[in-house]
Amino acid sequence: MTQFGDSDLTRNDFLGGRVRLWQPRAGYRAGVDPVLLAAAVPAATGHTVLELGCGAGAAILCLQARVPGTQAVGVEVQAAYADLARRNAAENAAPLEVVEADLSALPAQLKQRQFDHVIANPPYYRAGAHSPATDHGRRLAQGEDTPLDRWFDTAAKRLAPRGYLHMIQKADRLPDMLSACAGRVGSVEVLPLSPRVGRKAELVILRARKDGRAGFQLHAPLIMHAGDRHEKDGDSYTTQLSGVLRDGAAICDAFDQ
Repeated sequence: MTQFGDSDLTRNDFLGGRVRLWQPRAGYRAGVDPVLLAAAVPAATGHTVLELGCGAGAAILCLQARVPGTQAVGVEVQAAYADLARRNAAENAAPLEVVEADLSALPAQLKQRQFDHVIANPPYYRAGAHSPATDHGRRLAQGEDTPLDRWFDTAAKRLAPRGYLHMIQKADRLPDMLSACAGRVGSVEVLPLSPRVGRKAELVILRARKDGRAGFQLHAPLIMHAGDRHEKDGDSYTTQLSGVLRDGAAICDAFDQ
């Protein structure tokens, strides 16, 4: 993939403008999913964070904006997106190191490091399970190229003892995620994300810990939109979700309910 020129990009606000992100007009564009992923991480000042597949940096930069003083590394296989993540980190004054690499073949220097947190927003669709996008970057971001269990394997190896893994995925991939946790991470918790009250969850956020031994927990769903149906133009996010998306609020406590 060739590098992005300025005419290929748009600049979008996240967290009410606390994060400003350059994104490709026609490639993969971050929505609310990476913001929710970042909001679920119980990070604190001084913690280290690794994002696998960081794209242009939406999730990791939102996390760093919410928790100043974190030291972060993003791994991205596509050179153009890795460069974009570096640009976004610089323009948001975030201490983010971006490594261009396949998560299945991390450089030796990174293999020697461990992190308090690993986060990931892997492609949602199994290989061959959807019509691929025409844009190369979007195709790689949406369609599985690296098997999901490889994401868990790399994450588990890079986690420090008792470190946290957080991953957001489509709800129908939950069986694959739970299977991939076996023998790698424990103390698994799942937070379903439901579009409205009474609607089935479309996404889930999985939390697990290195060396964790607690039993599995399935939490009450986090409701994203108010009302039982869409009735007017504009968004209809719940008060809680608006706080996450606009003010940088956390949803870590949803795992404690």
